[in-house]
This record gives sequence, structure tokens and C-alpha cells, in this order.
Amino acid sequence: MPDHGHDHGHNHDACDSESLGLTTDLSRIEALVTQGVHRIGDHEGPFSLHVLGLGKTGANVIEEMIGAHADVAADTETPFHALAVDIGDAELVGVRHAAENAPVDRVHVQTVSLPAPDNSTLFAGLRRYREFLKTEYPRYYWNPNYEPWLPNDLEVPSAGAHFPRALAKGIYGIEYYQGGQVTSALDSFAESVLNSTQTPLVCIVFSLAGGTGSGIVVELARHLSTIRLGRRALVLGIGVLPSDGDPVELQDGRMFTTINELDCMIDSEKNKGVMAVWGDLYKNPFTAGFFAVPQNAVYERTGDVQQTHTEIDCDLADFVLRDGGTHLYESIKALNWLNVPANAWHPATRGEQSDRWINLLSVGAGPGQDIVSARELAASAVPDFAEVRVFGKETDDQDGDTAAGALAAVVTTAVRPGSLVFPSNETPTVSAFIPRLSKLDMEFFVASREVYDSLDWEEKLMRHAWLLDLGVLLCEPSTRFEGVGGECILGCACWVVVPHAAIRGELELTETTH
Repeated sequence: MPDHGHDHGHNHDACDSESLGLTTDLSRIEALVTQGVHRIGDHEGPFSLHVLGLGKTGANVIEEMIGAHADVAADTETPFHALAVDIGDAELVGVRHAAENAPVDRVHVQTVSLPAPDNSTLFAGLRRYREFLKTEYPRYYWNPNYEPWLPNDLEVPSAGAHFPRALAKGIYGIEYYQGGQVTSALDSFAESVLNSTQTPLVCIVFSLAGGTGSGIVVELARHLSTIRLGRRALVLGIGVLPSDGDPVELQDGRMFTTINELDCMIDSEKNKGVMAVWGDLYKNPFTAGFFAVPQNAVYERTGDVQQTHTEIDCDLADFVLRDGGTHLYESIKALNWLNVPANAWHPATRGEQSDRWINLLSVGAGPGQDIVSARELAASAVPDFAEVRVFGKETDDQDGDTAAGALAAVVTTAVRPGSLVFPSNETPTVSAFIPRLSKLDMEFFVASREVYDSLDWEEKLMRHAWLLDLGVLLCEPSTRFEGVGGECILGCACWVVVPHAAIRGELELTETTH
């Protein structure tokens, strides 16, 4: 086990920032393993946990968290606040049922069922979007040619069906800006964060391959983190990756647009290129970073998609809640250590994300089982650091070493993976944290780009969400300035100051030498 007497983790060794980006030198990375600089100190915590779940995946994870609170958090005083939002009520019934049996003094749960409006109601709201944006964003250009970004003849699916990202964004937007239930629910959720007497940890959970969750999060995260919380709280995005066993329609190019929108939100250099045109309301809302949860290792073991989803939901809930949020916090702290150069390090410094903003949090494995599939990462991916955590009865350091060795057999890292062991009374489980990966390090990215390129224009539009209301089709080249991204779709002059090649993954703005 690491020595925790590390004097706040200060390390001002000379650094080679050109060879390792924001991470300084190998000794600084090794300090996570040998010194435990990311372990919680006496001055940190206790925490309150605030989880916002979007779409089916987000609702299912919250349902598991409510049940898990009685198990892995029962011996703590950790307050748990949850808000589940979906289009329709089908996935929210289980959340409310689970909440009926939860301790009301420490577990507070809200649900919001967004209505699936008919075409007339939907477009009546979308045509008011200039008014909505003008009240929120004084720099908004009042475009006289403004039209809703959705096709006029769009048939709105019934609640419970699949909603394309572009449509989900619109449904959320007209409810939010017209003072629907989701607006007051976000107010209440934000109050729970701001009024907490503990250190609040905020998580926004959704599926990266879904339509509703990934279509809503691009606006909701901004409305919560930037507007209501003033970017003061630690807000973590948690996106669940699809597995190879998920329905084939999830491989329809939507991952290309979803990841690129997040890329332009979170990578500080790309994000500056967005804010240069649209202002600082579009600054990265994920102040604690972004974790992606892979599923392929579990699917390869079970061969059953539903069982895979259930195990991932359950084990993700356990990890977030366990020991009052300590393991979640330490993972965030490790990420921040890697993102702040040694010559700028201070415990209060919040590191900026680079193009290597994807941080894998792998759950759902037991001792001796693969924790990460070889199919998740591209062959060229060499992350700086990885760490496994082993929980359960009759576990010892040997179990940690074994788990670290199993991870090292699949993932090549600059420093051998570290391991931590936490004895408990539950069935042994293993998690792995692999920070600082780029979109090109992910096996799915190039394949999703190829599918996207095969689509017609309207199909591409329906897979976008972020910036559509401003008239920007992010993943297409600008029609105004050669070489940058952001096609104008509303007869105006819209763009983002981000090279189109960087959006496509054919050029990166920062050195990504691994």
C-alpha cells in the first residue's frame, strides 16, 4: 500500500512537458503509484453525492444507486441526491419505486418525464428559440432567417421509442425554456449542491450511444454546471460506452458526432475555438473531467446484452457510492494531478483537459476476470497511468498485484499499473481507472467516422445535438472559412474556430506523444 504521508503531493521536479503534454515526467506519474499522491487526506471530505441520470441508462444507474446506498454507503453519513430525466415515464417508474424504500433522511430522489409532443407543439416551441437564446445569451445574433433545425415533416416518436439526438435536444429545450418541470427540478438539484455542508461531488450519467441522454446532456450540463453552479462545484460526466453486443443501429455514426461534440466541449484548445465565436457560456461544463465506462469485457464474459447492462449499472453504482464517494474523488484527484504541470501544481489548482480527455472507468469484473477488453483501445494507445482497485472479503495485496498484472497484459502504460486493495464484507470486485486517452485511442472512433461519412445530409444532422440551435453543424466544414468546422445551416454566418481536420481526428491541436 502507498505511503500517504506525501505533504499534499507537491512535486516540483524538472519536467519534460513537450514529450508528455501536461503530464510532466515519469517520476510524477510514478508518484501516483509509489506515494499515493491522489489518496484522500485528513483535510478532504466528507462528501455529498449528487447524481443526474439522463435517458434510459442514466435512470437505470440511479435506480441501482438507490438500492446500493443501503449496502455500500449504509455505514456512512453521505447524503445522496438524484435526479432522473427521460422522455416518457417507462424507465422512471423503477426509480420512484426504489426511492420508496430508501431512507428519507439521506436519499432524495426526483424524476422528470419529458413529454413527447406532437409536431405542431414541437415546432411552436422551436420557432421561439431566438427569444430563448436572447434571454440567456446577450451576445446571441438575432438571425432574421432563423428556422427550426429539424425537418418540418418530422414525425415525433411515441414516448419510450428511440429519439434521435437532434430531436431529444429540441424536446428538452422547449420544456426548459418554457418553464417546464425540468427547469424547477434543475433548480432544486442545484440547491442541494450549493447548500450541502459536505463537499459536493456531482455526476451526470448517460449513454454515449443513446439518443435521449447524449442529445440532452449537451445543454443540460451547461444549464446546471455553468449557469446554476457557476462552475464552482466538481461536475463529472460519466458516459457509458456501447458494447459489441448492443443493437446494430447504435453503430449508425452517432458516436462520431457525440464524441466530437464532447471533444469540442472538454479539450481546452478546441473549446477556446468554440468560445471565440459563441462566448464563455459554452465553456467546458465538466469541471471534474469525463469518465467513459466500457462494457465489452463484461459482454465477452456473459454473452448477454441485458445481463451486461445490469452488471455495469450495478457496479458503477457501487463504485460511485462506496466509502462515501472516496474512490470517485480519488480518481478525480489522480486525473487532476496528471493534468497540472509540476511547476504550476497547487492542491487548489484545477487542471485543464487536453485532447486526451477520455478517462476509462472500467467496472463489472471479479478477481481473475478481464477488466478491460482488448477491443476497447486502438493498438497505438499507450496511456500514462492505470490503477486497479480490489474490493471484497479475504482480499490482500497479492490480489491487487494479480489484477494489475492482468490489466497490464491488455493495456500498455508508460508506468506499470498501480493497485489498491480495500477489504470489505461484499463479494470481491475489481475496477480499473485508465486516464488521459484521446478519441483516436478508442477503437470505435475511426469506424464510426466511416459510417458517418456514408450518410446523407439530413441523416448527419439528426445525429448532431450541440450548437444546432445556433445554426452550427459541428462535424461538417464551415461554409464561410476554409479549413475550420461548423457548417452554417440557418442561412447565417456560423462556424467554430476549430480545424475541421481536428474534428475528424485527422489533425490534433496539441501534441499527443504517448
